[in-house]
Amino acid sequence: MAEIIKRNKALSVSPLKASQSIGAALAFLGFQRAIPMLHGSQGCSAFGKIFFVRHFREPIPLQTTAMDQITTVMGSEESVIEGLKTIAEKSRPALIGIPTTGLSETQGSDLQLAVREFRRRYPEYAAIPVVPVSTPDYVGCLETGFAKAVEAIIETCVKDVRDTRPQPSRCQINVLTGSCLTPGDLEELKEIIDSFGMHPLLLPDLSDSLDGHLVEQDFSPLTIGGTAVSELRNLHDAVATLVVGRSLDKAADRLKQLTAVPTIRFDHLMGLDAVDRLIDTLQWISGKPVPQKLERQRAQLQDAMLDCHFTLGGARVAVAADPDLLNGFSHLLAGVGAKTAVAVAPVNAPVLTHVAAAEVKIGDLEDLERLSRNVGIDLLLSNSHAVESAKRLGVPLLRAGFPQFDTLGGYQKTWIGYRGSRQALFDLANIVLSLEKGEIHPYRSIYSQKQEATHDTAAAAATGGRSH
Repeated sequence: MAEIIKRNKALSVSPLKASQSIGAALAFLGFQRAIPMLHGSQGCSAFGKIFFVRHFREPIPLQTTAMDQITTVMGSEESVIEGLKTIAEKSRPALIGIPTTGLSETQGSDLQLAVREFRRRYPEYAAIPVVPVSTPDYVGCLETGFAKAVEAIIETCVKDVRDTRPQPSRCQINVLTGSCLTPGDLEELKEIIDSFGMHPLLLPDLSDSLDGHLVEQDFSPLTIGGTAVSELRNLHDAVATLVVGRSLDKAADRLKQLTAVPTIRFDHLMGLDAVDRLIDTLQWISGKPVPQKLERQRAQLQDAMLDCHFTLGGARVAVAADPDLLNGFSHLLAGVGAKTAVAVAPVNAPVLTHVAAAEVKIGDLEDLERLSRNVGIDLLLSNSHAVESAKRLGVPLLRAGFPQFDTLGGYQKTWIGYRGSRQALFDLANIVLSLEKGEIHPYRSIYSQKQEATHDTAAAAATGGRSH
């Protein structure tokens, strides 16, 4: 069990985290024809939109209530009402999410009151779900904001059917997906579930909305993919709910209360043991044998672990990421004998006690650099914020997590499953190989040097010291 070292300074230097508001907005982007409206200033939304656009390289539907000096002092509920009316009137979305920001939380805005007043004034938009969620960006991180939004969506859009639940379908399986999963991860997870003859219903589904694909229409003010909001009515019609990420525990508890569907929880899906448990679970639920292609992928991962452990065994890695992602990478590394020598998370979370490391520091990239210098590391694993830290430490960086703004395609990289774990090990091993760690340098005997010196002296004597 890892020891948690809590923050001991009053400020962040070179921050590691992304804000809760961005995390909540990301969750809303996983639903079809949805749009998040950040309740804060224009700068809050613009800052978040820049992160999204640079990470996904896609146009991002994101609106704001545009709080200014007057609304900040006199009250901002009217801004929320007018913003909801404008979006509902112009775009007719299937879902509107309202994450708060540090400004609106400090001002004391009452979102629930604003939504009720919007419903009273504009009953013609009653069919559009509006999901307010409290996500001040001065606490938490992207992971906690994402989890809060998923819980709020379940609370708002899922009906209580505990007493009237029909016979569950053997073909449908619900999946609560954490912020640690990329669109590429979600595509892999859906393919694995499909191979057992079951229909996965993801909540939310970024693999369909932010996977990077061209569409016929030039522009849409709403998301162009993701889980249809209407499908939330069918969550009760499933044989089980898979939950990926300990951060979604509260959302999973609430969904189970509302639907009576049993939940099966996974902290992560990286490495042989975790993926084996997923496959065993799907085999048990479906009653079908494991597909041959998955058997082969498992054998390929085993071979990769055998190949890579000669390189990664004993490697010292520093990992800085949100709790769920940090936990997953630490176990992936431990599976091939690598050591998570430094582990840093932006916030505390129960899952951190399960990280495969001696201790986990709650802090920022300054803490990461200080700890890494003290213990010595071979490589760093974090998001693009850590580029300068890696340069100062003189070690290579493998980019993972959010944001990745200095490379292309990071959002689509697959880390989970047999195939994703295999490629991750290859990427890590290739980085270590580039360091020429453990290379044997040519040996020069001290006696050969003496012989060369004697030969030079004899040659000089034979020529009388004359040079040619």
